[in-house]
Amino acid sequence: MIKLIEPGWSAPATVRAVTTTRAGGFSLTPFDSLNLALHVGDNPDHVAQNRVLLQQVLDLPAEPCWINQTHGIHAVTLEQGGSRDADAAITRQPGTVAVVMTADCLPILVCNRDGTEVAAIHAGWRGLRAGVIQATLASMASVNEQLLAWIGPGISQDNFEVGEEVRTAFVDSIARAEGFFHANRAGHWLCDLAGLAESVLLAQGVSEVCRDPGCTYRDADRFFSYRRNTTTGRLASLIWIT
Repeated sequence: MIKLIEPGWSAPATVRAVTTTRAGGFSLTPFDSLNLALHVGDNPDHVAQNRVLLQQVLDLPAEPCWINQTHGIHAVTLEQGGSRDADAAITRQPGTVAVVMTADCLPILVCNRDGTEVAAIHAGWRGLRAGVIQATLASMASVNEQLLAWIGPGISQDNFEVGEEVRTAFVDSIARAEGFFHANRAGHWLCDLAGLAESVLLAQGVSEVCRDPGCTYRDADRFFSYRRNTTTGRLASLIWIT
């Protein structure tokens, strides 16, 4: 049985949003079992079955608009067509399903208070440092003060060790970033990726930011984790306007 996570936020009734877990699909080890990514080495037939199952269980209005994630900052507006090489997807069209895939990186779902615009953001440390959140919000038609955001399950600070170069890159690009790093062993730091993302969203004027407490690295029963397993599946975070 598919097990899903729904954001705990005050989105309007016209907005639907969900993050998958790894349970309930057709893929075999090490992609067991609801892997939704075609690029990780899984059997394509199993991935296709998982995607059909997801669409049926959620009664989606259309197939999700899968994007080719690049760990960059480009945001695509889905109804405009064109390249899907992006790390964020925006839509104002009811029935169009925006989606990002993750396995330790953060999925960030965004909507406006009117329920007329939504976005899905893939925020790994590279994209977050480079400004994927800022670029996505700048591409949306809504003013930031009318936006709500939900940060889905990702790797927790206790399990995300980075080198000095990563900490320096954040400190040089994000105000007060040093507060989201705790010294670990020599030359290494524990990074609060979700805390950094929340800080950026609030600094951009987003009116409400909620966070899921799940850790993809720690909870192997529920989540895929690239850092834990390397060869693994991907979770999907979807958002659409009904």
